[in-house]
Amino acid sequence: MQRRSVCHTGRRLAVPRHVPDACMLPLPPATQALLLTNVAIYFLTQLLGPGTFGIFALWPVGQGFWPWQVVSYGFLHFDFNHLFFNMLGLWMFGGELEQVWGQKRFLVFYFASVVAAALTQLLVNFLLGSGAPTVGASGGLFGLLLAFAMIFPNRIILLFFVIPMKAKWLVALYGVIELYQGVYVLNSGVAHFAHLGGMLGGLLTLRYWRGQAPFGRR
Repeated sequence: MQRRSVCHTGRRLAVPRHVPDACMLPLPPATQALLLTNVAIYFLTQLLGPGTFGIFALWPVGQGFWPWQVVSYGFLHFDFNHLFFNMLGLWMFGGELEQVWGQKRFLVFYFASVVAAALTQLLVNFLLGSGAPTVGASGGLFGLLLAFAMIFPNRIILLFFVIPMKAKWLVALYGVIELYQGVYVLNSGVAHFAHLGGMLGGLLTLRYWRGQAPFGRR
């Protein structure tokens, strides 16, 4: 079988300047379950070997795609760094959002972002003729980051761990970076449009909950 590169959704540029009070409390149950499940699956795939990607990674349509992959890919990670920084972001942003929304709404939002990222990546792969699979939780994480910036727009986050920036400006910068790299930086191994798709899915979910366009008043 021909070896193919794996396109992952990794991104590690920012952390909150101050750990929020919510993070000092026990991690909420849904965030904790997602974190533990991702870690457990990572080590399981290390034991089973890279063939696991062939079943659960997000493959382009017609090249190994199955419907469950729009969710399952979000629990796979390319290497330990990919896992670590995604789980760090989930811990930093997910716990506080779950405390704001509650467990059910948090999970709906997270998986809406994961699925939206998957659909975006499938479309991009189709348009570009790419045959690489995609793995990683970053689509869900980018959705959470967008929601964090909309709910806590003036919260200070450290860009590159040193540069203080308000969450709302960080998300705008992320969007520009991902769009630029998606268009001009080809074959980087990072699914930039999946990140944008996760943000779009998160935005649409929030607007649906609020009864805003393009959705009717609820």
